[in-house]
Amino acid sequence: MARFELKLPKMGESVAEATITSWLKEVGDTIELDEAVVEIATDKVDSEVPSEVEGTLVEILFEKEDVVEVGQTIAIIETEGESNSNEVIIDDKVEVTDNSVNVNEVEKTIQKAEEILNPIAKTSESGRFYSPLVRNIAQTEGVSIEELESISGSGKDDRVTKEDILNYIKDRKSIHTTSKEVEKSKVVKTEKTAEKTVAKSVVPIPVSGEDEIIEMSRMGKLISKHMVDSLQTSAHVQSFIEIDVTNIVKWRNKVKDTFLKREGEKLTFTPIFMQAVASTIKKYPLINIAVNGDTIIKKKNINLGMAAALPDGNLIVPVIKNADQLNLVGMTKSVNDLANRARNNALKPDEIQNGTYTVTNVGSFGSVLGTPIINQPQVAILALGAIRKVPAVIETPEGDFIGIRQKMFVSHSYDHRVVNGALGGMFIKTLKDTLEAWSLDQDF
Repeated sequence: MARFELKLPKMGESVAEATITSWLKEVGDTIELDEAVVEIATDKVDSEVPSEVEGTLVEILFEKEDVVEVGQTIAIIETEGESNSNEVIIDDKVEVTDNSVNVNEVEKTIQKAEEILNPIAKTSESGRFYSPLVRNIAQTEGVSIEELESISGSGKDDRVTKEDILNYIKDRKSIHTTSKEVEKSKVVKTEKTAEKTVAKSVVPIPVSGEDEIIEMSRMGKLISKHMVDSLQTSAHVQSFIEIDVTNIVKWRNKVKDTFLKREGEKLTFTPIFMQAVASTIKKYPLINIAVNGDTIIKKKNINLGMAAALPDGNLIVPVIKNADQLNLVGMTKSVNDLANRARNNALKPDEIQNGTYTVTNVGSFGSVLGTPIINQPQVAILALGAIRKVPAVIETPEGDFIGIRQKMFVSHSYDHRVVNGALGGMFIKTLKDTLEAWSLDQDF
C-alpha cells in the first residue's frame, strides 16, 4: 500500500490560506478519483477539494474551522500498490526517506530556524492568529508585533490579511506623524472601537418567545461587511435612463432556437447587455478605474463582474475577464458557464477576483429599478431593470402615434469622488444608443 498526501491546492495568486468548513469524508471511507473530500472557504469563495487518487482516507490532519495554508497536507489517502515503509507519494512522486534520520529532531531544527528568521509568533499573547504570509511581510517591512496588534483585520475572526498589512505599510510610509500624533490616533481608534461596542450593547433588539433567531451564514457576514465598507468608502450617486429594447427582444425571439441548435447554448438577454457594456467601457475608459488613496489606477483590462444568485439566496460576482474581446457567442458561453457553476458552488477563487466593473440584473427578480452598492475597489455598477411592455410615443415622418414598446430602466451607481455626473450620465446614454441601434437583420 502507498500513502498519498492530499494538499490544499493553490487557489489564485492572492489566496494564501483557507478555512476548513466541512469534511465530506470520514476516516475509513473509500474515495474515488476526483471525488470531493473536504469543503473549504476563503474570504472570496467557498469550494471543494477533490482527490487526485483512488483509495481509502486513513488520516485527517485538520479539524473543522482550522485555517490551512496553501500547500499544506490536510489528509492522508492510502492507495493500492506496493510501497516500502520508507516511501511516501507526494504530488504523484515517490520520495525515499532515510529511516536513520530522527524526524522529530528535524522538525525541531526547522522550528528553531523559523523562530530565528521570523521572531513574530504565529499566535500573539492576546490569542490573535497571524498567517505565515502576514508574518513574513511584517518581518520584511519591520512591522513590530505591537503594530500588528493595532491593525484592524478584515479576515475571519478579525484576522489580519495580506491586504490589511500592505495597506498599513503603505499608509505608514506616506504619512509622517509625530509620536504624539501616533498615540492620539491609537486613542481615537480605541475610543471608536469602544463607541461601536457600546452602541451595539445599548441598542438591544427585543425578542419574544415566538421570534426565530437565525445565525447569519459566513457568506452573509462577508457580504454585509463588504456593503457597509463600500458605503463608507465611496460617495454613491445614481443616474437613470430608459432604454427601448424592442428590436433586441424581437431579434432574440427570432434567432434563439437557431442559436441553441448551432452553439448548444441558450441565448438570454444578459450576454447581449454585457457585450454592449464592454463596448461602452472602451469608449469611456475612465469608468474602468480604481482609487488608491490620492491616485487613480486606470485598468487596462475590462473585466466584467456579473452578480449571480447562490442557492442560499446570497449573491456572488463571478468575473468575465477581457470581456471586450468576446463576440456574442463567446460572451454567451462565459455568462452561462459562470452562472451555472455559481448556482452549484463550483466557482474557483480566481473567477471572482480582479473585476473592474459590475453589472447586476435586478430585473430577474421583477424589479423595475435598483440602486446597487458599488463593488469595491471598483467605482461603478450598473443595474438592469425588468423589460416591460409599455405604451410609448413613436415618432415617424408622418407624425407621432402611440404604440406598444419593450422598455427597461437602467440605473448607474458611481463613485462621485472620481466620476462626475457628466461621465456617469454620458456612459449610460451611450449604452442606450448602442442597444437601441440593434439591427433585426444582424447575425450572431
